[in-house]
Amino acid sequence: MRAHLTLRARPGARRALGLAAAFAVAALLAPAPLAADPGAEDLRALIYYLDHNDQRSVQAEMRRLRAQFPGWSPPDNLDALRSLGGQATATVDEAPIWARIERGDYSGARELINQGRREVPGWTPNAEMLQILELNEGQAAFDAAVSRRDHDAAIAAARRTPALMRCEAINNAWQLAEMYELADQRGHALNTYRGVLGTCTRYQDAEPTLEKANEIASLEQLGELFEAARQAAPANADRLDALEQRLRAGRGGAAPAQTAQASSAQQGSGSGGNAQANAASGTAAAAPSAPTAPAASVGGGSLPLRGDGRVTRVRASKEAGDWAACLTGSSNPRSVELLYERAWCAYNMDRPGEALAGFSAAARAGSALGGNVPRDASFGVMLASLELGMTEEAARLAASTNLTSEQRVEVESIILDQRGVRAYLGGEYRQSIDYLDALERLAGSLRRDLAMLRGYAYMNTRQLEEAHEAFSRLHSELATDETRAAIESIRGMRMAGN
Repeated sequence: MRAHLTLRARPGARRALGLAAAFAVAALLAPAPLAADPGAEDLRALIYYLDHNDQRSVQAEMRRLRAQFPGWSPPDNLDALRSLGGQATATVDEAPIWARIERGDYSGARELINQGRREVPGWTPNAEMLQILELNEGQAAFDAAVSRRDHDAAIAAARRTPALMRCEAINNAWQLAEMYELADQRGHALNTYRGVLGTCTRYQDAEPTLEKANEIASLEQLGELFEAARQAAPANADRLDALEQRLRAGRGGAAPAQTAQASSAQQGSGSGGNAQANAASGTAAAAPSAPTAPAASVGGGSLPLRGDGRVTRVRASKEAGDWAACLTGSSNPRSVELLYERAWCAYNMDRPGEALAGFSAAARAGSALGGNVPRDASFGVMLASLELGMTEEAARLAASTNLTSEQRVEVESIILDQRGVRAYLGGEYRQSIDYLDALERLAGSLRRDLAMLRGYAYMNTRQLEEAHEAFSRLHSELATDETRAAIESIRGMRMAGN
């Protein structure tokens, strides 16, 4: 996932100590022996800071160069340093690029960026420019597809640019749900509404979302969406109860069996897990051990526990990883036992909605299927729920299920991953850092895209040293345009005195 900055560095620099003092510091930092030397691109930032007498940035840049080139000794004057840097001070005027972005000429902006890269080797635009360009391009493509009712193009545009689904642009999510409905993908439409309810917690966002979902959801699905909204924003419970009663009454449906308050009163306090489990699951009361997601209606009624003679063959296909054969051999399951085996194959074939229904039915059967099926079925419910973006539902079930150590690490890692990304997109940068730190402790490492995201979260909370360290480490592991742009953004913010 791409990160999206909300800060923009301003041009300018802070005056500090003089050039002689700057080189005195450099002399103290540099050892006598000469080893690998920095190139022109490596020296570009240092020369800029020296030109502007930005002593604080000079010191920071010298520390970076000293760590990267431990045997390098800087020359004793700026002219000599500039001769080493060659054309390092060359740069590109970004004003025309911003102008094209602002007037919607995105292809023209990209043409100027490419031109700048050709003319000034090593130059790359700052991260914010690239992010804004991508976001605006995505929005334009999405709007055009929606206006011509091209559901395939609209869905593709949304998938290319996930940041379009921000709460401050909630109309995008509503339109995406309409496009899914137009494409006869009602399940994805409902999942889109569910994602909005789990992320955008203002009642003024939840109410129209639920009213729109009411047009396509069954009464049972509507109840699940209301419960998701209550769980995401308990303070809205009273108004959500009233809204649910109104929508159900308008459809001739009965009132919900119990309000959110009654449901909460019936829940016991879950047993505590380890520190990582608490970080992933939060402090909410534990959910009942049976999952709340409904099983699919199979054969028009309830399935018997056992009796479908295809189980052995289907299970063998599942164990062999032949998911397609498993699904073919288990069509129209005639027992919960077979439905459970099929659920794993559906999950592995990227059909999480179908998998969720099968896992839920097996979990509701409790110990009747024997062995570890109740636990593993609940584990399957969690995985399918997470695949559908139902993070909090999975977290509550994880808090009340006795998973194996391996299962718990897998589930809680995904929960922390999703919460970290969601917090970032919601502007809760410190919370995002906390989630990603917990994920790194739990998993032992952090995926590169999440490490970049955490770096941007540091930037947005003005933790520039931490951000620079994070991006520099990633750049040393694998240098990309994205890491270069991120490091340049840090330098720009330092120059601006942020």
